Amino acid sequence: MRRRVVITFISFVLSLLPILVQAQRSNANLRQLQKLNRVYANLQGYYVDSVDMKPLVESAIRGMLEELDPHSVYLDEKEMKSEQESFDGEFSGIGVEYNILKDTIIVVGTVSNGPAERVGVLPNDRIVEIDGEVVIGIERSDVPPRLRGDKGSVVNLGVARRGVKDLLHFSITRDRIPITTVDAAYLAAERTGYIKVNRFGRTTMAEFREAVANLGDIDALILDLSNNGGGLLDQAVEMAGYFLPAGSLIVSTEGRAIEPQYYYAKQAGLFDGRLVVMINESSASGSEIVAGAMQDWDRGVVVGRDSFGKGLVQSQIPLGDGTAMRLTIARYHTPSGRAIQRPYERGHKEEYLKAHANRLRSAQQDSILQGDRKEYYTKRSGRIVYADGGIKPDVRVESDTTLVSNYMVKVIAQGVYNDFLLSYLDAHREQLAERYPTFEKFDAEFDLSDDDMRLLVELAKAKGVEYDEVGFLHSLPLMKIQISAIFAQRLFSTSEYYQYINPRVNDSFKKSLMLLNNWISEGEPILKR
Repeated sequence: MRRRVVITFISFVLSLLPILVQAQRSNANLRQLQKLNRVYANLQGYYVDSVDMKPLVESAIRGMLEELDPHSVYLDEKEMKSEQESFDGEFSGIGVEYNILKDTIIVVGTVSNGPAERVGVLPNDRIVEIDGEVVIGIERSDVPPRLRGDKGSVVNLGVARRGVKDLLHFSITRDRIPITTVDAAYLAAERTGYIKVNRFGRTTMAEFREAVANLGDIDALILDLSNNGGGLLDQAVEMAGYFLPAGSLIVSTEGRAIEPQYYYAKQAGLFDGRLVVMINESSASGSEIVAGAMQDWDRGVVVGRDSFGKGLVQSQIPLGDGTAMRLTIARYHTPSGRAIQRPYERGHKEEYLKAHANRLRSAQQDSILQGDRKEYYTKRSGRIVYADGGIKPDVRVESDTTLVSNYMVKVIAQGVYNDFLLSYLDAHREQLAERYPTFEKFDAEFDLSDDDMRLLVELAKAKGVEYDEVGFLHSLPLMKIQISAIFAQRLFSTSEYYQYINPRVNDSFKKSLMLLNNWISEGEPILKR
């Protein structure tokens, strides 16, 4: 009897151990919170000088979050507003794209039917006054706060226009200005569409569906998620569902303190044609969810380079004063079970980013990692896919740097392209618009002359870039293509930028188009390995 009592007592004590351990941990955490409170109280009460506690608290929060993982961050009021505008897909302003030319704000373009265009502001106009204050010499970063504002508020501009003697005055009522997330949509070949998505915001799928509809009757699509850093999960899930049968698992999440979540395609996919998804080293989060789902379901061929490997789920927690912290609460997994997140060491954010940069510079990194990679299997054909962080493309296309020279790198880094474009368009925009009324004519005929490129060299010299004839001649073909593509953007739209540059220098695009054009022999076999 005594032995049974002892055993029962021991069992009871053992059952209490988890509760006691948890209580001990809670007490330890409480003591750390009390310590933090004491530091704050003593700083505020006894420090030799008066202290503004706000920046100290914000620095402390940033420091704590940096000790966790690379993606938990603190957002101050300014950062929160910018993030909200980015996700919402709009902000309130006058609807101009601008740049700084010789210390003056120059209008590069206007939003179609936006407030500025409606009152008559034109590209190449110089904004020299804002609300009666001369703004010549203004810093670029100081322009948005002056032009943006609450919807319905008014801003008064003084504008200098070439050929007009007197200053023009415009009273402009601010309105909602859309921020698009679909950069380009055009026919890359007969019945083959190309759509470029730069991030996942609240309007992404509405824009995407409109883009598909405008492409007409297509049976093949290149979905370009290169340089897409992610965004809203629901939009990424909906985009993946656009290509999958109803009920298909798209992504799942697991975390210490939350229940696992599973996200499925809600309805039958609206596009069942041939599909290629383009990714690169800057494709992250939402774009990795889409690419991973297409790969795991053998739905489309993934082309390009290894994605970033950002598979941590953040919850944005308001802190009551217009600020917030974005806290990692879970990890993303593709339908086959692969974790998207690259390995990292807590508190070593800088090393994490450097490791990614090194990974980009060294193709050998792939072979180094192959020995440790875990194998997973796709849902339909059962082909092997690997997990070592990020999405590895089915068809790898290395970045072509053969035409890149040190001279070209310096020219771009010093903003010479921008100076050249502004100067050229300032002098020749009307002639260009008259000579190239359509993109098709521009695409077929536009060519920068030797005199034009000499102007580029002179502008580079003025910015301290010493002329290097060997480097200049080596990179000349590539520089002309890049600059011409930006001219296409300025004269038409961002879509025409990609339409011009993709078939000329984008090897991932060219490979994607080849796969779609030769689907039975080149594309389909990849999905059945």
